[in-house]
Amino acid sequence: MQFQTRELPELSAGEVLVRNVYTTLCGSDLHTFCGLRKENTPTVLGHEIVGKVVEISESHSGKDFAGNVLNEGDIVTWSIFSADPASEMSKLGMPQKTPGVFKYGHATVTEKDAFHGGLAEYCLLKPHTAILKIPDNVSLPVAATLNCAVATVAGALRHAGTVKGKTVLITGTGLLGMVCAAMCKDAGAEKIIAADISPQRLQQSLAFGVEETCLMTPGSGAENESALSSLDSEIDIVFDMSGSPEAMEEGVAVLGIGGVAVWVGAVFRQRKVMLDAEQIIRRLITVKGLHNYNYEDFVYAVDFMRRNAQRFPFEQIIGKEFSLSEAEQAFEYALTNRPLRVGIRIEGQ
Repeated sequence: MQFQTRELPELSAGEVLVRNVYTTLCGSDLHTFCGLRKENTPTVLGHEIVGKVVEISESHSGKDFAGNVLNEGDIVTWSIFSADPASEMSKLGMPQKTPGVFKYGHATVTEKDAFHGGLAEYCLLKPHTAILKIPDNVSLPVAATLNCAVATVAGALRHAGTVKGKTVLITGTGLLGMVCAAMCKDAGAEKIIAADISPQRLQQSLAFGVEETCLMTPGSGAENESALSSLDSEIDIVFDMSGSPEAMEEGVAVLGIGGVAVWVGAVFRQRKVMLDAEQIIRRLITVKGLHNYNYEDFVYAVDFMRRNAQRFPFEQIIGKEFSLSEAEQAFEYALTNRPLRVGIRIEGQ
């Protein structure tokens, strides 16, 4: 990891210049840092970002994605991708899968394009980036997670269908799992159960709307006794936020007739998942996968946090805060201590 100094370019048509104020380290950032996830280099990591509007190009609409007027000095966050709205994937509601989509915090640094990540003082927002103002009651550390973790969970709930009145199981209680519990509670779930291999995380999840917990055993899975088999409730929806093959197998196994499994956490290669096809057919089970989110999910995420920032202890998600000059120490701390998030406050703010 190294620091570089670059000159800010003039804005092109449709661009917005933002001064980064806060960035949180997502799991994918940690995977890249330690080599589990391959990324073209050099790059500027960090995509969970909140910033302050510095300049708006004349050809920009001057409004955020929700139609609010943008002004210099406004605190905003933005979608982690910029996608052509005329593309087939965008028309199908999957703009994040548009060929050639641009992703902040994942792009290669070039001589002409270097300001596109959170671990920098500035970010240059490209055309077709969904920008949203941050509600006044949402703090900077929490706001930084809106455009990744919170928006992704919003997409997971959309995939799951109606949550109101349902019994929900969440496997994996990292930040995605905590947000999922809170979002399901807000959406009127009848009962929320969380399962994890960490008793500490399970205890923490109770403050985010979880009513029952289940301690799982590493290395269980489809061919061994399920830790979830002791659950008394019939599960309507299971969200896997862990990425663990064992958790995904066990989650599907306990779904009731007509149940839905939404898999979100498996974003790097592991062993194949083993499922009983006959049971999926006979019990009318649906399995859906989600990677990132669409613009409507992003809007839902910001509105959810506006309504619930004080209802749940989101301020506790930051385990420790660092400055931008301490970015490498921040990664080391995150990998060693595994808090829900590590925050990086950009100097000069």
